[in-house]
Amino acid sequence: MVEINGSVVAITGASSGIGAAAARALAAEGAKVVIGARRAERLKELAAELNGSATVVEMDVRKSEDSQKLVEAALDAHGRLDTIVVNAGIGVYGGIMDMSDQQIEEMIETNVSGTVWPIRAAVPLLLKGDGGDIVIVASVAGLRGAGDEAVYAATKFAQVGLAGALDRELREKGIRVTAICPGGVATEFAMGTGRTPDMPGLEEMLRPEDVAAAIVSVLKQPRTMRSLVWSMRSIHEPD
Repeated sequence: MVEINGSVVAITGASSGIGAAAARALAAEGAKVVIGARRAERLKELAAELNGSATVVEMDVRKSEDSQKLVEAALDAHGRLDTIVVNAGIGVYGGIMDMSDQQIEEMIETNVSGTVWPIRAAVPLLLKGDGGDIVIVASVAGLRGAGDEAVYAATKFAQVGLAGALDRELREKGIRVTAICPGGVATEFAMGTGRTPDMPGLEEMLRPEDVAAAIVSVLKQPRTMRSLVWSMRSIHEPD
């Protein structure tokens, strides 16, 4: 197994949910985490909780220059970058005609462009190391779309397709690429845009810590192997 202790991991969308859970899980393994998101106060609270193992970067994944800020912070603080966890994302549920143009544009920019920019910023640093990892937090919606999530599913299919193509491009250069595809996760994700705090089934969804555990497992696997797509669902969630 690969030792995570001392590795440098950048995480987007780290102010809550899966991103924050991943930061906690990786820091518990001894990793140095560089946490990025738009909500700086949330990041600072998380960094305080992690007792100095986190570097905070206020950023918007829709801006390529902000992704550069993230990796430059890793370089400034630790001199290298070993892994990037591309986690930031938003969801709006509804029929294709039920969403506003702005909601569609924001979802595409955040989930698709906001995946590409951090990876483009990270790859040059990852290539300088002895082998790196790119972990994209996608969704089962990127494997099989469902009703009332066509645009969201399209952005997640894009992430899974990107991961597969990047594996072919970067594997021989020592960079592994994994798409983590969870089912429903009980976070604040999509609250008010398709989810409500009292919606049925929320308590039976995956926990963000479940997805974080998968991320840790992917990073700890021997360098002689790679996981391309990790699909996971709650034990209570039907196919």
